[in-house]
Amino acid sequence: MSAPDRGYVGRFAPSPTGPLHAGSVAAALASWLDARAHGGRWLLRIEDIDRPREQPGATASILDTLSRLGLRADGDPVLQSTRGAHYEAALYALRSVGLAYPCGCTRREIADSQQRAGLSAARHGELVYPGTCRDGLPPGREPRAWRLRVPEGVVRVDDRLLGDCSQDVAAEVGDFVLRRADGMWAYQLAVVVDDAAQGVTHVVRGADLAGSTARQVVLAGALGVRSPRWLHVPVVAGADGDKLSKQNGATAVDAARPLPVLDAAMAHLGFEPPSVRGHDAWLAEATLRWAARHGPRATASGR
Repeated sequence: MSAPDRGYVGRFAPSPTGPLHAGSVAAALASWLDARAHGGRWLLRIEDIDRPREQPGATASILDTLSRLGLRADGDPVLQSTRGAHYEAALYALRSVGLAYPCGCTRREIADSQQRAGLSAARHGELVYPGTCRDGLPPGREPRAWRLRVPEGVVRVDDRLLGDCSQDVAAEVGDFVLRRADGMWAYQLAVVVDDAAQGVTHVVRGADLAGSTARQVVLAGALGVRSPRWLHVPVVAGADGDKLSKQNGATAVDAARPLPVLDAAMAHLGFEPPSVRGHDAWLAEATLRWAARHGPRATASGR
């Protein structure tokens, strides 16, 4: 393995909407292995800003499962619910330079505008914002959400596994939400602010989030912070073919038997699971296998 990259900082950032299932464990293992393969640090952040979706006891369950699996973070977990002042400061900074503006549109109005333009929503209902409030709120309208003024042009994203994930955010997404109409902070703003604050240099996460990457690059640029490098791993699918979740049959992993759980996650990531049965030895061998494919030496050789 190459010399440790002391500048490497990775993270795992689950939402406490339920216990960890096979899909979330695969993402956690991939991010942990990448950090260990680079000799860097691995941080844990609980993304608990969407309170209506939060499940009581989920945070404690997530922390316990990760500990039983041996995926221990380098430092205490950060709770997004404690960081509202930082998101407020970021929004204020964007407003002060004209990069954020209030929007009075409802989701129904955006959908109607898209339909009139002959456009259809993406499979999971993402709507392209038509820019209705970009030049000011229409007469008689009150602000509901805050949006980022997205620049025109393609945003270049080079994923370490998927390759080119570039996107024309202005055309395919439009000015996206920073603070929601219900007053809660949008995922895009919170994740960019927190990655910058924690010094995250590398993000390894599920491919279901690859579509958010270009937006986060745009927002990082607007805030004057550096974007991390990206690696999106395949998601575990449920019986309906969609990402595994509690809505399509996901069940909590049995962390009392950690090696079978880790074996399944490693196999999903495209690796032969280590045959050793000692927990620490398993993780050490898995790290070597990950490093051979995704570590600094493999990256330098173009593999």
